[in-house]
Amino acid sequence: MTTTAINNKQFMTSEQLLEHWQGHRNLTRRVIEVFPEKELFEFSIGGMRPFAKLAVELMSIGGPALKGIVEKNMEGYNEEGFNPTTKAELLKKWDEETEVINHYFAQISEERLQETFNLFGQYEFPVYQNILYFVDNEIHHRGQGYVYLRALGMEPPFFWERF
Repeated sequence: MTTTAINNKQFMTSEQLLEHWQGHRNLTRRVIEVFPEKELFEFSIGGMRPFAKLAVELMSIGGPALKGIVEKNMEGYNEEGFNPTTKAELLKKWDEETEVINHYFAQISEERLQETFNLFGQYEFPVYQNILYFVDNEIHHRGQGYVYLRALGMEPPFFWERF
């Protein structure tokens, strides 16, 4: 697939894209906060991973992927390095990764968003499509967290309250 500029009207700036993504990250953080500690690490339905594992996956994608894009490094995806055992650890790392995302996102120009990049050596798409995938993946996993919370008899945060 080729991306061709038809005209110079812009739907969204890179700053707006980052704000949108960080809104989703803020909501996912609030979902982590709602979980009881034990269930965050142990509760699952139908063989799905506990929400803490899903959150670790999200943290293993966003910052490392942006760093790879900025540094033009196609090193493979890896979520083995971080194994939290408490909610506080998970939230601390979440906040650290938010800063990593902000740092590397700021180094990606509007033009670079249109460039094709082979993310993790296996996902060859324009950079903006990879970033949209990060958001889509987060929404998907957060939806699993909502199902878990409801199954636990808990009310998840309103999905439209992202800030």
